[in-house]
Amino acid sequence: MANDDRGVINLRFNQDQGCFTCCMESGLRIYNVDPLVEKAHFDLEMMGSVRHCEMLHRTNLFAIVAGGKSPKFADNSVLVYDDILKKFILELIFTSPVKAVRLRRDRIVVATVNQMNVFSFPSPAQRLFTLETRHNALGLCEVTPIMTAERQLLAFPGHKIGSFQLVDLASTEAGISSAPVTVNAHQGDLACIALNQQGTMVATASVKGTLIRVWDTARRNLLVEFRRGSDPATLYCINFSMDSDFICCSSDKGTIHIFALKDTHLNRRSTFSKMGFLGNYVESQWALANFTVPPECACICAFGPQSSVIAICLDGTFHKYVFNSDGSCNREAFDVYLDVCDDDDY
Repeated sequence: MANDDRGVINLRFNQDQGCFTCCMESGLRIYNVDPLVEKAHFDLEMMGSVRHCEMLHRTNLFAIVAGGKSPKFADNSVLVYDDILKKFILELIFTSPVKAVRLRRDRIVVATVNQMNVFSFPSPAQRLFTLETRHNALGLCEVTPIMTAERQLLAFPGHKIGSFQLVDLASTEAGISSAPVTVNAHQGDLACIALNQQGTMVATASVKGTLIRVWDTARRNLLVEFRRGSDPATLYCINFSMDSDFICCSSDKGTIHIFALKDTHLNRRSTFSKMGFLGNYVESQWALANFTVPPECACICAFGPQSSVIAICLDGTFHKYVFNSDGSCNREAFDVYLDVCDDDDY
């Protein structure tokens, strides 16, 4: 997501979607989502400008990658910070700029523009394997977040345009990795990829941004196809609900779309069906519900408690909407998270 005039460079939810990190030209902030509270604040002198931050669930550990106008560290390194010890405890250095970091309690995954690097974590941080990838400027990659999930997977773009690869993280040790399996998902390059909590489904969208496809990770077949819209759009974010009953997505159109995944009959249907490029007879399913945020502003979205969806925008705004099975969607909260004070100040 592009920078904005308030200095927010990047936003990302943690693994349970209950917190989010705010990477800024002026440092780093970490927030609790519900209630909206600033949990940590690291200034420019300590962190420099930060481009990426990945929390490890709600623990004291998080990883950062420097960037922006005033970086304190090199953009080809990942630093892990311990907020209890108040110091960096690990640095990983790569030969090219880091595009994304993903943390699990047993792994750290680092994406560069043409590699996936997987390390054991937290100690010792030993390189387990490296995989060459298609040019991946967005650093697209996701891992199954919880250790007790049905499938422990790493998902990232495949070598063929529009494809993604899955690697089983449960069967990796130093120098050995299970062979990636490839799924041909779209005709254009991937723009978004998401894994559900259980590791059983992966959602993808291409740079065209009109369709979201959901795949079974075990059988590698298409489960359902959702239509975001007819006009091309840049998708910023796709997220599954914690129980995998719903999916939400955000785009540069300024609309957050919510789709029913478990009870797909709740979604609106198109008046005609068409033949998908995969040769499947596909009926377009349109969103169950949607709401809009400032259209000129990039945002991320995720599910909150009691059928709510949270949208957090680069312009500093926080939006919470509650949706119902009849497709109605009502705003429950609006705030400016950049103006929310640290919880120690209450």
